[in-house]
Amino acid sequence: MSHDQSDADRISSRAHLLPEEAAVGSDDAYAQAEAILAESDRREADRSAAPDTVLEQRTSDETVTTIEPPD
Repeated sequence: MSHDQSDADRISSRAHLLPEEAAVGSDDAYAQAEAILAESDRREADRSAAPDTVLEQRTSDETVTTIEPPD
């Protein structure tokens, strides 16, 4: 299967609207699927490509403030 064919299969598969999407409708489900998958591919290739993305690499110890019990 060629790369183009696999992309076409992905788009055709995604073009079936989800219930939430069907509720509001779509003028062009195929174009919508193509745009969604293109953005997904960009985000997968570059994890900072998503708008307002801040990738934090902290441990759970760094995210929780421990509270000492009273004496």
